[in-house]
Amino acid sequence: MNKTIKYWLIAFVLLTANTIMQTSCSSSQKLEQAAKPTMQRLNCMQPDYLKAGDKVALISPSYFTSMENVTKAADVLRSWGLDPVIGPNVGKQFVGKYAGTVAERVSDIRWALSDPSVKAIVCNRGGYGSIQMINDLTLRELATSPKWIVGFSDITTFHGLWQNAGVMSIHGTMCSFLAKGGTDDTSTLMRDLLMGKVPRYELPAHPQNITGRATGVLVGGNLCTFAPNLSSQADATAHPDIILFIEEVEESMHNIDRQFNILMMNGVLSRCRGIILGEFTDCNQEFTYDSVEAMLHEYLKKYNIPVLCGFPGGHGDVNLPLVMGAPVTMDVRSDGATLQFDIDGE
Repeated sequence: MNKTIKYWLIAFVLLTANTIMQTSCSSSQKLEQAAKPTMQRLNCMQPDYLKAGDKVALISPSYFTSMENVTKAADVLRSWGLDPVIGPNVGKQFVGKYAGTVAERVSDIRWALSDPSVKAIVCNRGGYGSIQMINDLTLRELATSPKWIVGFSDITTFHGLWQNAGVMSIHGTMCSFLAKGGTDDTSTLMRDLLMGKVPRYELPAHPQNITGRATGVLVGGNLCTFAPNLSSQADATAHPDIILFIEEVEESMHNIDRQFNILMMNGVLSRCRGIILGEFTDCNQEFTYDSVEAMLHEYLKKYNIPVLCGFPGGHGDVNLPLVMGAPVTMDVRSDGATLQFDIDGE
């Protein structure tokens, strides 16, 4: 065969195969895009506020905490006029860290949800373990029995589940902190919120703030807890028009950067109307950025959305309560910022 014809045939075959592959890939991509459901803006219901005499369940869905802490926290809740009831499996310990097996921890959540006399759930401690239970709970059972769940850190996973079930929750202090006495601002503000007094926060200016005003639905929490939950039923960041709250503790700057890039690659930032950066407690400053906020600012300045830095929420000494799943308005100015919850309450 003539060499010229041979080379021409080889080129033709390769070009045809490439065209078929591109067409096939393009069709697959279109099918994949068509198969993806269009997520709607979150519209979460507000559980009833508490009144004197209401039962509040204390559960340990993550790491173990001592019964001494639980008992002291229960005393604080009694001093608020509430009736604390302790989960059947609280006090158990599994493989040294967990507050019982996955089945036992799930059982206590279901116990609290199924008892109509229990009006709210306060978690004893965070730590780790909530991700293990994502597929053991159904959104239907959370929506059928809507009640406040309170906690932060590893409890972030449950906030995501509650929001996807269409129920608000409270990112706030837990029993391990309440056990210290419950008279500090962090504790009393959470008490007042549970009773129906909704806070409006005024915050000082911060050098990494990005000015602007935005409204959206508040989601998020601990970065290294909710970032691994992307695409699960605990992923509240999948919805449009969100205000994303982020805090972290004892993480390296490079891991915070990694998790933040995961959010960006999954389109989370493009769904945000605004960002609230909370406490980054004891996070290693291995780079020469002035702060974690300064590092994240380099990404966030490209999105043309307001950014509120330095919100006292997370693992610091002050952990102001936030209503997750609530519509909020944030207003970031050169002289400071405000955050208000657009929900029923005093």
